[in-house]
Amino acid sequence: MMIRRMVWWGRSAAVALAMLAVLPGESAWAMSGPPAPGPGSELVPGVAPGPHQPWQIDTPDQMLAPRVYTPTAEEDAVEPRNAPAGTDALIEYVPISDAAAGTAVTCSKRTGPYQRQVEQWLKLKVDGKQSAADCLAIRTFQTRYKIKPNIGFAGPVTWAHMQLLSAMKNPNAAGKCPVRSYRIACVDLKRQLTWVQKGKKVVWGPVAMRSGRAGYRTRTGWFKIYWKHKNHWSTLYNSPMPYSQFFSGGQAFHAIYGSIYNPNGSWGCVNLRLADARTLWSVLKTGDHVYVWGRRAGT
Repeated sequence: MMIRRMVWWGRSAAVALAMLAVLPGESAWAMSGPPAPGPGSELVPGVAPGPHQPWQIDTPDQMLAPRVYTPTAEEDAVEPRNAPAGTDALIEYVPISDAAAGTAVTCSKRTGPYQRQVEQWLKLKVDGKQSAADCLAIRTFQTRYKIKPNIGFAGPVTWAHMQLLSAMKNPNAAGKCPVRSYRIACVDLKRQLTWVQKGKKVVWGPVAMRSGRAGYRTRTGWFKIYWKHKNHWSTLYNSPMPYSQFFSGGQAFHAIYGSIYNPNGSWGCVNLRLADARTLWSVLKTGDHVYVWGRRAGT
């Protein structure tokens, strides 16, 4: 509440930016909405956002590209820090009542948001209602693939992992990503999967990803990688963007230091696990094509 009282549109941009510099978590802009471009829109927080790069001016709506420059050899020699242990663990999102009960819940009685999809994938009766048989089958799957808590709840992590498994052999079986003689980074917003193909051969992936949330959708269509910045830092959201590969204005492939399965979605970028973003960095080159299609659920 204190942040909301302090951040008001009558304040100058300088005051808002000063507040942004000292907030340890979500930025004031992220909470109240980015200010409209205007005089002073290229000001930056008074405390440098990261140790390895000069200021970058990101735009409020992510329509325009960040300031592009050539990183020095010394800057590129610095590898982004590793993600904290357990970041990539498959932790399911469950109802708060189940989470609060902890180990007391062995089998959730709640119908999950992906109940029908999970039932169909497991070849169960598809009625969209949780049953004892459903819970047992989902628990078995969760236990096998180390999804926790393995309480049989059909949540976003369970469904995402099922989609990844189905796509492993041939992610482009439906032919949604165009086949060309050159490399294409394919971004499937509906299944939340990305991979790189050359011709009909998949040369990297598929891997799970997270695209833009409602109001900040990842743009669809043809793009090209126009800038690679290993140690990029978003001055708009005051957060690291390791292994950034920009393809549409301020939207890029990049790693995050959190779960890519967070159902809130990104601010428009294609979020990846750190290990996946690191390997994709070595696969894609400036000028490589990117094709984005579909629509993330809820957007």
